Amino acid sequence: MSMDDTVDYLTNAIEARRLTHVITANPIMIMSAVESETYYNMIRKADLIVPDGAGVVWAASHVGQPVAERVPGFDLMHRLMAVGETRRWKAYLLGTTQEIIEAAAEKLQLQYPQVKIVGYRNGYFGEAEDAEVVREIKEAAPDLLFVARSAATQEPWIARYKQELGVPLIMGIGGSFDIIAGKLKRAPVIFQRLRLEWFYRLLQEPKRLPRMLVLPKFVVRVLRDKDNVLKPRPTP
Repeated sequence: MSMDDTVDYLTNAIEARRLTHVITANPIMIMSAVESETYYNMIRKADLIVPDGAGVVWAASHVGQPVAERVPGFDLMHRLMAVGETRRWKAYLLGTTQEIIEAAAEKLQLQYPQVKIVGYRNGYFGEAEDAEVVREIKEAAPDLLFVARSAATQEPWIARYKQELGVPLIMGIGGSFDIIAGKLKRAPVIFQRLRLEWFYRLLQEPKRLPRMLVLPKFVVRVLRDKDNVLKPRPTP
């Protein structure tokens, strides 16, 4: 679906109180699914997967299954917040550091005053605290739950607790809170058009280099295994 189609689809799902787990897929996540059966099965159980990364858009086209357009999670989040302005939705923000999540909550509330930010919490908690976090979110009863945790915990945590949470829209948004809070800058349009957002992010966060080394592996895998990509594995 295009961005507009996606927003319309999710708006209808939220209004119908239909639980929808959205995964904003990028090459790193896809490679995790290739290398881990558990991660693969978790992604397959998502309610909607959108092509967040430019690499995903390229790969889909290369294997003969082109997508309508790129649907960046950052933009999708803002589009949903804008819809929430007219529908008086409630939102809960979960993830990153306490300082960043507080700043992001403040800026989003100013930008979308008719969307009630009913809660926020940093993402630095372990399994022992999961029940408490889930309880807090359920009591806040948001329409939108945006989660920004580490790559290893973000989507698995959502998948594990989404039914218990019962929030109509749950979406992992990676580093979006960092950009909203002003810690990081979003890549300029020229970088986006050249599909080099990952490089701009790397310039701001050199510590991401080990993760970025997955990207050439992704390209090689797509080029080498084009025929296999067209034959998805059956879900167990």
